[in-house]
Amino acid sequence: MKFKLFGLLLVVLLFTSCEIRYSFSGGQFSGAKTFSVSYLKPQTALASPTYSQRLTEELKDVMLSQSPLSLSETNGDLQFEGSVTNYVVAPMAIQSNETASLTRLSITVKIKYTNTLEPDLNFEKSFTKFADFSAAESLFAVQENLWKQINDQLAQEIYNASVGNW
Repeated sequence: MKFKLFGLLLVVLLFTSCEIRYSFSGGQFSGAKTFSVSYLKPQTALASPTYSQRLTEELKDVMLSQSPLSLSETNGDLQFEGSVTNYVVAPMAIQSNETASLTRLSITVKIKYTNTLEPDLNFEKSFTKFADFSAAESLFAVQENLWKQINDQLAQEIYNASVGNW
């Protein structure tokens, strides 16, 4: 009888002392309640202020949709700031007649991430993504679609590097 009571007590202690945390967002938020995203300034001649604003808004949208955090205009518990440092259009698939069949838009952003609650998680890092389009099309004709593709990828990679635990 004593052995059964001891075993039951041991099982109860084991289950009450263990804690498993699971989050559907997969994020590590360090107890943060808010985040802020400063305007990602264009620091290269080809990157327009319109593009920079769209990227800034996409990062806010990803943080709002994939985390439990609230947006703060300034001084969030988690802070994102940075700039568009590279915006390059280059020919890609060269054909036998020495013309390109594809053109690539590559965009690089430098992000400074500050976690005010856990400073050891802070980083300053560059992220680069690209999208290809037919060389027969002009950049201006397809740039809205390219921006959307690239911004989706950049925002997700920034999320993963900061709170996504990747």
